[in-house]
Amino acid sequence: MAASCVAPSELLHIVNKRLSIVYPKASFVIRRINTSSPRCGSQPQLRAKRAPQQLVGVVGLEVHAQINSNTKLFSGSGVRFSAPPNSLVSPFDASLPGTLPVLNKRCVEAAVMTGLALDCTINRKSLFDRKHYFYADLPAGYQITQQRRPIAVDGMLTYSLLGGKKRSQVIRKTVSIKQIQLEQDSGKSLHDDLRSQTLIDLNRAGVGLMELVMEPDMSCGEEAAAAVRELQLILQALGTCQGNMSEGQLRVDANVSVHRPGEPLGVRTEVKNINSVRYLARAIDYEIQRQIGVLQRGGTVQNETRAYDSKSGETIPMRDKEGLQDYRFMPEPNLPPLIVYEDNASLPSGIDACQAVVVQKIREGLPELPSVKRDRLVQTYGILPEHSFTLVNEDGLVEYFEAVLKATKMQPRKVIGWVTNELVGHLKQQDMSVSQSPISPSALAELLELQETGHISSSVAKQVFQEMWRSSGRTAPEIIQEQDLGLVSDIAQLHSICQKVVDSHPDEVHAIRNGNEKVLNKLMGLVQKETKGRADPVLVRAILHEKTS
Repeated sequence: MAASCVAPSELLHIVNKRLSIVYPKASFVIRRINTSSPRCGSQPQLRAKRAPQQLVGVVGLEVHAQINSNTKLFSGSGVRFSAPPNSLVSPFDASLPGTLPVLNKRCVEAAVMTGLALDCTINRKSLFDRKHYFYADLPAGYQITQQRRPIAVDGMLTYSLLGGKKRSQVIRKTVSIKQIQLEQDSGKSLHDDLRSQTLIDLNRAGVGLMELVMEPDMSCGEEAAAAVRELQLILQALGTCQGNMSEGQLRVDANVSVHRPGEPLGVRTEVKNINSVRYLARAIDYEIQRQIGVLQRGGTVQNETRAYDSKSGETIPMRDKEGLQDYRFMPEPNLPPLIVYEDNASLPSGIDACQAVVVQKIREGLPELPSVKRDRLVQTYGILPEHSFTLVNEDGLVEYFEAVLKATKMQPRKVIGWVTNELVGHLKQQDMSVSQSPISPSALAELLELQETGHISSSVAKQVFQEMWRSSGRTAPEIIQEQDLGLVSDIAQLHSICQKVVDSHPDEVHAIRNGNEKVLNKLMGLVQKETKGRADPVLVRAILHEKTS
């Protein structure tokens, strides 16, 4: 009964004090719970639990670029795609006893030039190593590479991709280049399923490669594809690699993992030998989602090598990498250290400058790189950055665009619309390259000049373009004359047509007179329909405005 006279707050204090005496090491605290109903309109203040951050992808790339050279890295055998099997194989390529490697100077210069273009540090002294592993198409049982000290390190690749709501905003990103190393390619295994046998073609064995290792600075397939496309453009501009992925001149391995930002990187898988920029993006995005699904189901991502199946759009297991393979790296005993020199002044006496690799000479010969070309196009012609992106990304399109500009007085901003919309649209529709276009730059310039000088309307110009595309060799003036597509030059005739349209659409005229100027566009369309697109839109607008005011 006495306790009932004690205030609730005092009773809680007494209970807590006694509990602390009985259990001195425990941390009991009894608090009063408010059981009264909340006031109208108020809600209990619950502490929101922070949702765990979503898993995100992490992507690093290893790119094998075939060096554009007439001969192989360590032999005098020729390099030619689709040559008859085993027709380009020297005794060294076949690993016959007593043969020795002789380093190809062109391949070294190509690696140095690529390193300079990617802001790498060029090692004045680099080393060759033997990497031991067995493949049927690797006759020696080892690959000569640069594992300990590659020719170039610590570079940077800046690439661009389109973003924003309308995907018209150019977003620039960078990825670090860990190293560029020289190494020889292996041969090719040809599997004959019909006869259950494998044949070996050693034409590719010993071809010079540059392996470019990119840090895991990317997060999705789109970024990786944009980075590889930019690298491809750089290599093609340098001439160090033709970059034809369908012929295996550029092959990409993608290292993919997922993690929560701020946490350690997850277990990675390697997707091997992707030979298309489009497939690269799809393979990486699929692999990211696959790994996220595995983790969300409580599973574990395996450290394995996978391949991309373009038909199913999925990655499939090839082999696991849980057991670390011992490649037994060792210095290549038949090759001395590779020395490159900064300039001619640093050449030791007795060394012929023609036989040495001189960095300064290579640096002076660097061509205009894609990023510089884009900036030049924007500044010179006043076009939008996204248009320069399209021009540079399509092989030969910059040259086409500039050739059209030289032959017409039309403003660059108008010409770019024709090139990126009409021309590129038709090329992609028929899977053609710029060099295969049935309309030459001079032919397009002639068409645009007719539009610019008022001989044809813009709608007729597009009609003529279509006809020129279908009938290669026919000129714009010929088509215009044959089909009578020139602008209506008789002002009285135009006035008559406009009056007829105005008289037959009283409701539209009433709307225009009440301030709805947009309706005037409908009347203009009717006039153009009547004249089959041969009326000057500026003149038609002026006449209609006069008749409806």
